Amino acid sequence: MKALVVYVHPLANSFNGAVRDVVVNELTAAHHEIRLRDLYAENFDPFLSATERALHHTPPSTRPELATDVADLRWCDAIVFIYPTWWAGLPAMLKGWIDRTWMNEVAWVLPVGANTIRPRLTNIRRLVAVTTHGSSKLVNALQGEPGKRIISRSIRVMCNRWCRSRWIAFYGLDKSTQEQREKHLDTVGQRVVRALR
Repeated sequence: MKALVVYVHPLANSFNGAVRDVVVNELTAAHHEIRLRDLYAENFDPFLSATERALHHTPPSTRPELATDVADLRWCDAIVFIYPTWWAGLPAMLKGWIDRTWMNEVAWVLPVGANTIRPRLTNIRRLVAVTTHGSSKLVNALQGEPGKRIISRSIRVMCNRWCRSRWIAFYGLDKSTQEQREKHLDTVGQRVVRALR
């Protein structure tokens, strides 16, 4: 598959960075074509300005600074999100990337006279979220896992009707042992590869 890997973490030496490296290596070994986007390293601007919001219903050509993002979304069959869960949800950088790039005539379109949007990213057949949580699975379940809902519900419905989503989470990172972290790194890459089958 053609997999767009969207990586989000500000620290180069983070555990999420190690996860990214394992996932990219396993996807490459499985002969998937990869495009890696490191939003912090690229200094992506997640800020949706008033001017840009006013362009909400205009074509993507009105925002040429996002042309690479648009091309990546139209190119891929799968998206692999790798990020830490902060405050029970997506980091602001990732949420801002979605707000700005999943735009009219890219992720959706509202036909004249229609009252609901129609999905446009029908090329995307797999979504995989690979995330870490500082707290336990129980705490996240009580919070309702909003990040999981955003990807498995809101994002997924803009993709192919048969798109499958997969949630791969490492819970309790803050209190985890080196052995637990190494075990996760030993398996996470193959879990992503399996999710793209």
